Amino acid sequence: MFHAASSLVPSTRSSPNQNDQDDQHGHDDRRDRSRDRSAERAAPRPAAQRDAFFDNAKYLAIVLVAVGHSWEPFKGDSRVLQAAYMFVYSFHMPAFIVISGFFSRSFDGSPARLKRLITGVAVPYVVFETAYPVFRRYVDHNPAQEISLLDPWYLTWFLCALFVWRLTTPVWKLVRHPLPVALGLAMLATVTPAIGDDLDLQRVLQFLPFFVLGLCLRPEHFRLVRRRTVRIAAVPVFALALAFAYWAVPRMNVSWLYHRDSAQELGAPWWAGPVMQLALFGCSLVLTACFFSWVPGRTMWFTVLGAGTLYGYLLHGFLIKTADYRGWFENPALHRPLGEIAVSVAVAVAVTLLCTPPVRRVFRFVMEPKMEWVFKRDAAQLAREREKGARPEESGRRGTDEKVAGGVGA
Repeated sequence: MFHAASSLVPSTRSSPNQNDQDDQHGHDDRRDRSRDRSAERAAPRPAAQRDAFFDNAKYLAIVLVAVGHSWEPFKGDSRVLQAAYMFVYSFHMPAFIVISGFFSRSFDGSPARLKRLITGVAVPYVVFETAYPVFRRYVDHNPAQEISLLDPWYLTWFLCALFVWRLTTPVWKLVRHPLPVALGLAMLATVTPAIGDDLDLQRVLQFLPFFVLGLCLRPEHFRLVRRRTVRIAAVPVFALALAFAYWAVPRMNVSWLYHRDSAQELGAPWWAGPVMQLALFGCSLVLTACFFSWVPGRTMWFTVLGAGTLYGYLLHGFLIKTADYRGWFENPALHRPLGEIAVSVAVAVAVTLLCTPPVRRVFRFVMEPKMEWVFKRDAAQLAREREKGARPEESGRRGTDEKVAGGVGA
């Protein structure tokens, strides 16, 4: 391209054949530009670049989720550990759900998005909702454990919720004030015990405001909470939250933080449900903002692990449940401060390893199956290929671009 540009520089000398030479150079320039445009169209487009901040946030949130699960067998031994447990549970899943909502903004119900939703969320749900009960039957020797796709067990509730939330994304884009509507639905769910356990709809509805909030956010909102003043303010906020959690341990039912029961099921008056829903949403929102303020925005050693957080989330449950079924958590040495710290570190290391690329490659056939044999070809794409005479490699490149545009999963 440089020689084409240089040919446009005027010459200070003239010759009898100057006009012929100019015409020839003009034709050469047009041919060169045409070749350049053709080469640009033929060259594969670069993959969408991932934002290190969000990958860092997802990794740190999933570590908190796994460590929180490891504290469950020990939290009754120490009020300090119970306070830490309540503190972590007040924002680790809200933070993860807000990010999931943020990356669901592009979901429009198109065939490409629906395919990715089925292969990336619905299929793993079916697989793990079947695998966990079978795992318990053989490891815990519990033949009474049934397989039910309507009753999410242990960790699989999030996949069920994510599927429902993402399907409803086009609806939330149409609503004038989506967040107040989502909060209203969550508050109504807390006074509706008749919802039952099918598809864990209590959690789907009570955590819904965090997903809708993520849909409403823009990149500049995350930049606001990452300012230095917010990071400094987050220190006393975290300290006050820990102190409040320590005070609330004997006074508050920790099940409120799970968002899986109505007020009546928790033995509280009906009006406590909406009040607690609003209060917990506000507290979780503040702590989530503080958490985001401390997430590094630059590339770290664990940034690459952010793409595999769903692997770590679903797979670490087998480790936790194995230790539980085999009675490993009953070891008295683990019920001391050093033992609890050792378990926390071990689980953090384990979930980190489960997010690594080698593990992702092994389990990709379950977590991200292509399943091209299931879906029909897009009629519009087929028409474009017939019209343009697209080559197979071009069609494959378009499919890859659609997958990248489909957004990042939770």
